[in-house]
Amino acid sequence: MANLNKVLLMGNLTRDPELRYTPRQTAVADLGLAINRIRGGGDGGERTEETTYIDVTLWGRQAEIANQYLKKGQGVFIEGRLQLDTWEDKTTGQRRSKLKVVGENMQFLGGPRGGGGGQSRPSSPAEDSPSRSDTGQQSSPSGGGGGGSFDSEEDDDIPF
Repeated sequence: MANLNKVLLMGNLTRDPELRYTPRQTAVADLGLAINRIRGGGDGGERTEETTYIDVTLWGRQAEIANQYLKKGQGVFIEGRLQLDTWEDKTTGQRRSKLKVVGENMQFLGGPRGGGGGQSRPSSPAEDSPSRSDTGQQSSPSGGGGGGSFDSEEDDDIPF
């Protein structure tokens, strides 16, 4: 049987990204994402808004880009995968777990700073590993509406 672990999320940051580095100097950023869903309202019924809060982790260059350009309240699109973290609570000794998203691709959606449109390419599976010290990814957001990265020299040949 085939397996699939893919998540697509679009929402607003609940806090500024929190950037840290592993002992091997790999960047890791934690984001909080709020996703709203409006339900009801049909046939004169009452509309209700439901908010879901999701924790997202970005690795490598994407983590550094998120820390540099994203701020609380800004919209972002995240493509990634689910990951279950489990640990033992030191105070109670109970087994604990938390489901989070590991972001593999991100796109800025504009927001309070009026930016948006930039994107970061998906990282390779090796870049998601906390043991890798060289991320190898060199993409950066662009100020234009179409997104892209600064590492492509082919953009100079575009006639418009």
